[in-house]
Amino acid sequence: MTKILTELCAIPGPSGFEAPIAGRVIDLLAPYMDETWTDVMGSVIAVRRCGKPDVPKLMFDAHIDEPGLIVTHVEEGFLRFAPLGGVDARILPASEVTVLSNPPIKGVVGALPPHVIKKEDADKTIKIEDMFIDIGLNQAEAEAAVPLGSAAVLSHGARRLGESRLRGKALDDRAGVAAVLRALELIGGAPLDVDLYVMASTQEEVGVRGAAPGAFSVAPDYCVVIDVGHAKTPDSKPHETSGVLGGGVIISRGPNMNPRFTERAINLADERGIKHQIDVEPGGNSGTNARAIQISRGGVATALLGIPMRYMHSSYETVSEDDIESAACLLCEIARRGVDA
Repeated sequence: MTKILTELCAIPGPSGFEAPIAGRVIDLLAPYMDETWTDVMGSVIAVRRCGKPDVPKLMFDAHIDEPGLIVTHVEEGFLRFAPLGGVDARILPASEVTVLSNPPIKGVVGALPPHVIKKEDADKTIKIEDMFIDIGLNQAEAEAAVPLGSAAVLSHGARRLGESRLRGKALDDRAGVAAVLRALELIGGAPLDVDLYVMASTQEEVGVRGAAPGAFSVAPDYCVVIDVGHAKTPDSKPHETSGVLGGGVIISRGPNMNPRFTERAINLADERGIKHQIDVEPGGNSGTNARAIQISRGGVATALLGIPMRYMHSSYETVSEDDIESAACLLCEIARRGVDA
């Protein structure tokens, strides 16, 4: 788990620029699936057919993109940029980034030292439009090295935190991708009563854009979306978080999920002793790919699983390997024991 996640998180894949991570995911899926391809949105889709006629299509979805930046202007050698997805402006100043030019270039998001900040501005968050990336080049060199529209990502890959936790960028949702890969490993060669599809979807961070056409193309009968959920910290309020780090996979209830399929997942977790937590998503938009997949074509019976995460959309997102394992075990049980109670 650590090896795979460390590798996945080190590969850049901001929204709209997922080709490098997609290529690696194809390689990792290939041993388990009968066929793997990439659609026009760049999402990776794979299928394992059970060989039986008239069986349901079950799909597992996890997104492969991460929040990032896109270069909009070069000014005196510094790069101005805009966000790709939900970038937290508070964590950017003084962060190291990798600009995905050819070749890639390391840079630092500029930050004024405390000595020269005006007192009235000391507690204010700098707006992204006022930030810049310092890549150590002058104007002519920067213009030659970095084409406008180049993407950039935070440079912090996954590393261990304590005995069973990992922290780093892009764990949202590479942790979900790792859970799916682990589930396929657990399923092994076991016979299935479903045709199993996997979608490693793109552009989730900019409006679940890859999941919609992918689901339309596959037309699954059932889908389990595996993403991350907010884990409790000392400064969080109980109603603002959906789980405890190390407390097991989060299973969500609400209008964005099919109630029967969700209860099937909960019952399987109970029966098999899989550690899990319950979350409530009261609206029709869970903020995940479930919102697009559920209403694809004539509707898809959708369940939403979450991996508890601290510090989401930061340089050091933090997850527990035990929770990823719980998610993988539940995905395995859903595939092996059927989608209907």
